[in-house]
Amino acid sequence: MSYIALQDYSKQWIFRHKDLPLASEDLSAIKPMTPERSLQLWQAQVSPQSLDYSFFQPDDWAGNSKSWLETGPWQSAWDSNDNDLPELMREHFDWEQNTVVYVCYDSENVIETTWGVFQRAWKNFLFMDDGTLIIGRKRKQVAQFFDNGQMRIGLKP
Repeated sequence: MSYIALQDYSKQWIFRHKDLPLASEDLSAIKPMTPERSLQLWQAQVSPQSLDYSFFQPDDWAGNSKSWLETGPWQSAWDSNDNDLPELMREHFDWEQNTVVYVCYDSENVIETTWGVFQRAWKNFLFMDDGTLIIGRKRKQVAQFFDNGQMRIGLKP
């Protein structure tokens, strides 16, 4: 089994927050991976050696400054009353709604969803914002969010 039922996910409260309600269709498309599957994806897509972003090495694409193109704020968009993605993300990502997206918190905590669901629920996903990576299946564009309100966008090799 590759996924944990959302109701059994230890951090499922971020998707059930009363101030950021999600449609049942979106909830059903949010699929937390098991720790084993998360580690497998992390090692293949993020880093074979670092378990979370604070340990990235220069030979990890995410630890290489050349992977990152631009930085900017995201917290103000999160705090606003509208649900638009931060401007930097809107400009960088041109994905189709059904693109598979991995929200990577660390090597044992990855959630699979679609770009459409992520766009509608991005504020929920970013309740946990300490180095969170957004990666698309077979896509080069990436984003990383930090708890200081800054984000960076880049390209994965």
